Amino acid sequence: MRAIEAGLRPCVIILNGVGSVGKSATARALQGITVRPFLHVAMDAFIDMLPERMIGHPDGLIFETIQDQGKPSIVIRTGPVMARAMQGMRHAIAAMAAQGNNLIVDEVMIGGGPAQEYRRLLSMCDVRFVGLFAPLGVLEARERARGDRAIGLARWQYDRIHRDMTYDLEIDAAVATPLENAQRIRDAFAL
Repeated sequence: MRAIEAGLRPCVIILNGVGSVGKSATARALQGITVRPFLHVAMDAFIDMLPERMIGHPDGLIFETIQDQGKPSIVIRTGPVMARAMQGMRHAIAAMAAQGNNLIVDEVMIGGGPAQEYRRLLSMCDVRFVGLFAPLGVLEARERARGDRAIGLARWQYDRIHRDMTYDLEIDAAVATPLENAQRIRDAFAL
């Protein structure tokens, strides 16, 4: 609280995009080039907090594979346990920022509701929303190359993630490296 009371507004950069677009790599690169220190808060860390039995459970997080134009598409369904975890994440981010921490948040927001909640919770901060974009073919190729993601997540998220979102900066993550994306963010917001 002292940092905010002293007039130093924490900066929170929220990276939003489809899985495999490069949010985590961009966040790590940004940490290395900013003047002020930034902590990286990854949504995946909060998902990993769920008990294993909540994955595939209607109260937790369900991944349902369907076919979309002959290709797998993984529908994500969240139950009350997962919803509370994500709401808790947004409140935890606000608590970290309230202590004067600068943050880079690596998120997958569907719809404008989470962004509105971030804006409300982080009203004492300098908050910047950055949308990372890439063509579906690029995202699916990255998804396959990673080997740690279910094939079809990108396809289902693709038309949903940026709907109802307003960004301070939009980046085509298909044409630049994570470091180049980080440099664009740093330069755009004088970080």
